[in-house]
Amino acid sequence: MHTLDLVAQTTPQLVASGLQLPIMEAFYTIQGEGRFTGHPAYFIRLGGCDVGCVWCDVKESWEAAKWPLLSIEKIVEDALAFPGRLVVITGGEPLMYNLDPLTKLLKKKGFTTNIETSGAHPFSGDFDWVCFSPKKFKKPHPSIYAEADELKVVIYNKSDFDFAEDHAKLVNESCELRLQPEWSKSSKLTPEIIEYVKNHPTWKISLQTHKFMDIP
Repeated sequence: MHTLDLVAQTTPQLVASGLQLPIMEAFYTIQGEGRFTGHPAYFIRLGGCDVGCVWCDVKESWEAAKWPLLSIEKIVEDALAFPGRLVVITGGEPLMYNLDPLTKLLKKKGFTTNIETSGAHPFSGDFDWVCFSPKKFKKPHPSIYAEADELKVVIYNKSDFDFAEDHAKLVNESCELRLQPEWSKSSKLTPEIIEYVKNHPTWKISLQTHKFMDIP
């Protein structure tokens, strides 16, 4: 985009076009969940979420207006300060925004791009790995099912097993299926998940290993 075109846009237009995004936090750590557990990763947590999970552990991310808007150039510049080249875009709910510009720039700079999303908004972005974690609180947008590389369902009560199976029917056959105990109930639910996976071997268990290891 030409500089004059960029200057002519208002802040809402820049956000709508994905050229500026509300950043709650960005940090370099170890991925603790799912397919890339144990990998060093730079997390970009976008502010804003309209899903409203009752057990969300980052409820402070829900209000987008609380967080500073950064240009995608600044976001990528900050990521380049660390040696790892795996980026995880999360939230909040990251698909509230057009992620095409950010992911295009990240990939241009040599990053592998992952997303963790509830899929509640139309899919955007160029991702190497899509972790789809549907929530009962807001129905996923149909566009997510063809994109999902990993279906990760958080188990909060017994009805979530049926919820997981309903979504497993809609993703691609190659999509990896994972069940993850909600952290506050993990001592009770983990044995139930173990038994379920033993009896339904298309599923795997995902644990929040970063919490066990006290990694931010």
